[in-house]
Amino acid sequence: MLLSHYYEGLVEAGCDEAGRGCLAGSVFAGAVILPPDYHNDELNDSKKLTERRRNQLREVVQRDAVAWAVGIVTPEEIDRINILNASILAMHRALDQLQLRPEAVIVDGNRFKPYRDLPYTTIVKGDGKYLAIAAASILAKTYRDDYMMRLAEEYPQYDWKGNKGYPTKKHREAIRQYGVTPYHRKSFNLIGDGQLSFDF
Repeated sequence: MLLSHYYEGLVEAGCDEAGRGCLAGSVFAGAVILPPDYHNDELNDSKKLTERRRNQLREVVQRDAVAWAVGIVTPEEIDRINILNASILAMHRALDQLQLRPEAVIVDGNRFKPYRDLPYTTIVKGDGKYLAIAAASILAKTYRDDYMMRLAEEYPQYDWKGNKGYPTKKHREAIRQYGVTPYHRKSFNLIGDGQLSFDF
């Protein structure tokens, strides 16, 4: 069972990102503040849930959360500041939008930068340990998937409906055949040969 909080007696926001390893599209992050002593046995790391279940749980999170928000960093920004900084910036942007000010932050993973003057803790595999991080992972993943489905209508040849921008064989073959789109991350090794093989 996932834990309801890390910091005793503080209003705590959980954060997680989605899309860090993708070749295309923005990186998304969720920030969620759940009620004190909140319990929900259904919540888990979004990667362990089916797409249908994630979408159902998104509705539950949005209904039950004291506050929630999603932050976005674009491919252009990713290329400019690198994906680690972009992932952290997306989390900061999500925190900025929360209707209730958190007093502490817990983050999935092992890297974060201070947000304002709040205490924070990074937790490896935190989306499988703390409810607020699991909830944030569900928001980040579902909102990003919706966004990639919209982009897939514009550029169907890259199979973003199926791969959501991740580096699948089909995605890389499409990049070789058709080149890159405005949504591709130009600083990434797009065709997987260790080279940045395009004249951007």
